[in-house]
Amino acid sequence: MEDLGKDTIASSLGHYLNSGNGPTIQLIDIEHPNYMALIEPDTAFWSLVKKKRLADALTNSSLLRQYQSKQADLSSEMKTLRFELKPSAVYFNPTDRCNLNCDYCYIPETMRRNGVQMSERKLIEGLEILKTFFGKTLPKGAFPQIVFHGAEPMLNRDAVFAGIERYKNDFRFGVQTNGILIDAEAIEFFASHGVGIGLSLDGHIGKIADRTRKTWAGDGIFKKVIDTLERLKGYPGYNVICTVTRKNMRSLPAIVDFFHHMEVPICMLNPVRCTLQGAREIKPHDRELARNYLMALDRAYELYEKTGRKLVVANFANVLVGIVGPTARRLMCDISPCGGGRCFFAISATGDLFPCSEFIGLPEFCGGNLFNGKIEQALSSPGFKKVTGRKVEDIEPCSRCAIRHFCGSPCPAEAYTINGRMNSRGSFCEFYEEQIRYAFRQIADGKEEAFLWDNWDAGTSTVMEITSL
Repeated sequence: MEDLGKDTIASSLGHYLNSGNGPTIQLIDIEHPNYMALIEPDTAFWSLVKKKRLADALTNSSLLRQYQSKQADLSSEMKTLRFELKPSAVYFNPTDRCNLNCDYCYIPETMRRNGVQMSERKLIEGLEILKTFFGKTLPKGAFPQIVFHGAEPMLNRDAVFAGIERYKNDFRFGVQTNGILIDAEAIEFFASHGVGIGLSLDGHIGKIADRTRKTWAGDGIFKKVIDTLERLKGYPGYNVICTVTRKNMRSLPAIVDFFHHMEVPICMLNPVRCTLQGAREIKPHDRELARNYLMALDRAYELYEKTGRKLVVANFANVLVGIVGPTARRLMCDISPCGGGRCFFAISATGDLFPCSEFIGLPEFCGGNLFNGKIEQALSSPGFKKVTGRKVEDIEPCSRCAIRHFCGSPCPAEAYTINGRMNSRGSFCEFYEEQIRYAFRQIADGKEEAFLWDNWDAGTSTVMEITSL
């Protein structure tokens, strides 16, 4: 037998499939009549393959050589996305308090009733500290994002407006609000300062929306939020978040109809985060959630076909972009490690620093205080490291899942509070799986652009494209 030499043997091994030495390709049934998905999980490389050509695809040395020629680039892209990004956004809570008592809130009730309200002086001081920090960590000319979050930031309106006015040339600002304190004057101020607005609304009629979102006295707020939506028609930078629970899940297609009718440009249909017990009590079952959620996406597509106007469901669009152009993701919940403590962090009304707003009620994840320490120290603190060190490769059965880099096994706050440890699954595993199958079906049918933001791929580049399978 001819002695090929170690280098030649090592090189040839790379051409074998599923041997542990070459690319480990997995086939996924996407429940499409003509296609299946071929995925290499480590790099999130994929191709759609006609079922009648599966054998050719799996023995196609040309395909494997093309993949191997780009494998290093794909691996590098995934490594950068997962481990090398720097924080560029902050969820800033100017108050612990809220004028609502929503069933699923992740902030403990005692904080929302009696919590701290940050003074205008401290808010300005906090923004100055953040400006200095980002000035050292981000490229010159970059505009980090500050989202005034909550609880309800409009309860501290004067301080928030003062901060936006003073630092309007240093940050991109957003406000996430329940909407009932937004008046014409506030909208004029936000518009003149280019502030993004996020509203929360859980239904298309008061009977549905008010089941989970109500005042401390138990009164519904649907009508007040609709009044705000009417005022925002035509506003260039707003979106609506619908938190999906057992109480509104079956209404998702009707909610999509309503949002489209109200000319909402972008919405999020977010499965409830089960960090606290109240949310767990209204968690929908994965399979039933998936069925209604996919019906809502179908309805969004039908409305686009009928009217030519998109209603982008941003959390699904982000999953879809995570497949077709990973670096164009706008949200960082469905990648591992998630964005918490890595791409963004959160600040409570006392100045305490947390990896994400979901952790504000969990003191063991506090990394320090904005006013009494350095942000850099918080980012490397044990509480932050628990989150930024949570990798899907360390979670069973996620480590063996073909779609692990399209899902990311969210959410670490859920995983920790439900299971008592970080290296465990969060909620909605089956739901994410069905959502990703659906995404691949839209790609197979050439419909993906109807679900995505316009110009979503600006600034991206194609590393590898295969069109012949």
